[in-house]
Amino acid sequence: MNSLKDSPYYQEAFNELVYDFGTFYLFDTFIVGEVNPGMVLKWEEHGKRMVDDIFGLYDSDGADIVYISNRVNDYSMVPSDWIKFYKSNYKLKGYGMVNYSKSGHVMSLLEKLFISNKSRRFNNLSQAIRWAKSKAEPKYIAS
Repeated sequence: MNSLKDSPYYQEAFNELVYDFGTFYLFDTFIVGEVNPGMVLKWEEHGKRMVDDIFGLYDSDGADIVYISNRVNDYSMVPSDWIKFYKSNYKLKGYGMVNYSKSGHVMSLLEKLFISNKSRRFNNLSQAIRWAKSKAEPKYIAS
């Protein structure tokens, strides 16, 4: 099991946002993102639109939300774009990175330099979801 869609957690998601650069699954207190293979994520082209959309649905600045990057595909991003995220007054309660490859592990090490001590790496999605659920108090109810 790598993709969230192939996991028992998929049925718990209350929304699924599909972009040309990836798919994002929204849960009560956390988000799981899966970026498409070969993408180079940039704040201006991808991140800002995604964050505005998602945090708009939660009606939040993200301070009460955990984000899990489920790296089922190899992709890259501009790690310093995290600075733009924070300068746009967004926050995260926690940031989990699930790595399945050596390149994903290397990317998470680079990102960690910009994210702060709220981040954690995991070897599988189940571990990351358990961690996310333990960090947040339920606020949003799926209908």
